[in-house]
Amino acid sequence: MARFPRGLYALTPEETDTAALVAHVRAALAGGAVAIQYRHKAASPALAREQAGALKAVCRTAGVPLIVNDDIALALEVGADGVHLGRDDGDLVVARARLGSERTLGASCYDELTRAVAAARAGADYVAFGSVFPSPTKPYAVHAPLTLFTEAKQSLAIPLVAIGGITLDNAPRVIAAGADAVAVITALFEDGEVEARARAFQSLFKEDPQQ
Repeated sequence: MARFPRGLYALTPEETDTAALVAHVRAALAGGAVAIQYRHKAASPALAREQAGALKAVCRTAGVPLIVNDDIALALEVGADGVHLGRDDGDLVVARARLGSERTLGASCYDELTRAVAAARAGADYVAFGSVFPSPTKPYAVHAPLTLFTEAKQSLAIPLVAIGGITLDNAPRVIAAGADAVAVITALFEDGEVEARARAFQSLFKEDPQQ
């Protein structure tokens, strides 16, 4: 099983300019992001291959895992470090078999602890709950309460990722509730101060007591 790192999990903005996207991700990595997820729902297959491949090279240099959202075939094609799947993105057991034991498998579990328990049994390396707060990316997403992280800590031995509306102001509450990582798009990439914001997010995490 792959070990998912503790800290800032940077989810890419939907940028069509590959050079601009790479620059954003370089800045996030310079600020200390511990994992990158390539997420571009509207990208053509050719653009997705181009961007995922470019980000894989950047992440390899930084020694940080690149996770591809929704697309196992793309992750395998570009040599990404793993894939993140939602409820409609395929069976986790099948995904685990395709990825092998060395690549990371993440699963969206929304506000459902039972789904998270099942995902862990199916081979997920981490589970994500959210939207924790109102999200500009997914304004109609279900709400996952902070108490869910505390409860999940009692049932699961894999990392918990919080997603949805997370900012520098509310991230400490999520971490205190039990999140091992925060997945951030808007509050990280929105204003051009990506490196400084990444550094500020990462500074919120204490040393992992399990290390």
